[in-house]
Amino acid sequence: MTRPIGPTSKGAPGRVRLHALAEGGELTTFEGDAVAGHLPGLLADPAVAVWVDMSEPSPAQVEAIGAALGLHALIIEDVLEGNQRAKIESTDGVVHIVLFALERTAVSGVASFQTAELDIVLGLGFLLTVHDRSWDPFASHHLRGGVGPILGSGPDHLLWAISDDIVDGYFPFLDEIGEAIDTVQDEVIQKATPDTLERLFGLKRQLILIRRAASPTREVFNQLTNREMTLIDADEVVYLRDVYDHVIRLTDELDNFRELAAATLDVYLTQVNNDLSRIMKRLTGVTVLVAGVGALAGIFGMSEAHVELGSFWLVTAGIVAISVAAAVVLRRIDWI
Repeated sequence: MTRPIGPTSKGAPGRVRLHALAEGGELTTFEGDAVAGHLPGLLADPAVAVWVDMSEPSPAQVEAIGAALGLHALIIEDVLEGNQRAKIESTDGVVHIVLFALERTAVSGVASFQTAELDIVLGLGFLLTVHDRSWDPFASHHLRGGVGPILGSGPDHLLWAISDDIVDGYFPFLDEIGEAIDTVQDEVIQKATPDTLERLFGLKRQLILIRRAASPTREVFNQLTNREMTLIDADEVVYLRDVYDHVIRLTDELDNFRELAAATLDVYLTQVNNDLSRIMKRLTGVTVLVAGVGALAGIFGMSEAHVELGSFWLVTAGIVAISVAAAVVLRRIDWI
């Protein structure tokens, strides 16, 4: 499940923060609607690195910040619309990137997760991030030490710090799914139940959700590391390539887990068919015994068949002996 930004706020103002780092290392922070008014002066100084972070903003706030940054109308529209796919687009000298962060949630008491959309706009001297309130960029391990050290290396380095934390955040969820698949496989081998099938389908849905969010990210970082972009310093490409390597490993593990889930489903269906065949064999074995005894008893119990008392016990003993012999044979071939 993806929660869109912008429309969820229904016009209510969100949180807007501006961090500006001058060449001397002095960090200035502004917050609120006054941020848009400070941007033109800050962007006019090429020695200042600017980061604008918007948490679940209203459409008016996005349009005001977009106008102050000189963003194309299509970029502003995409940010307001939300529900995008992971992508990268270059428009009017800026780069618009959409990524998805995973966050934990609970559905009917069962631990699960959903995706939160993050719009990133990299321009000359600035980085803009737009997201909902569930995701906090300052919780990332790169920014826990403060914004200054990261922003001091430029907005492109801040782009790496944020994207690296998002991609690394996929792996704990992927590890949990891997362990859950192992558990389901053990349950399928021991005894296949409808509850096991339900958990297996739940895991497949989660894998599809992660793949939908992560797979397009591979192309995003492929372009960031292989295309010549003036907004990204050559020294930063090395950092972005490291994120690209993580994305490749992530998508490979996703493919492996999808194959494991599909194979587990095949094993489950095979187990169900085997159980059905086993039940049918046992029912057939019981039918052979009951039908055989009934046929012999019916023949010798007909009113037309007059037998003496001794012959009656002889026939009865014969029926019992044949039934026991049939039961022994059926047991040896595992039919009962």
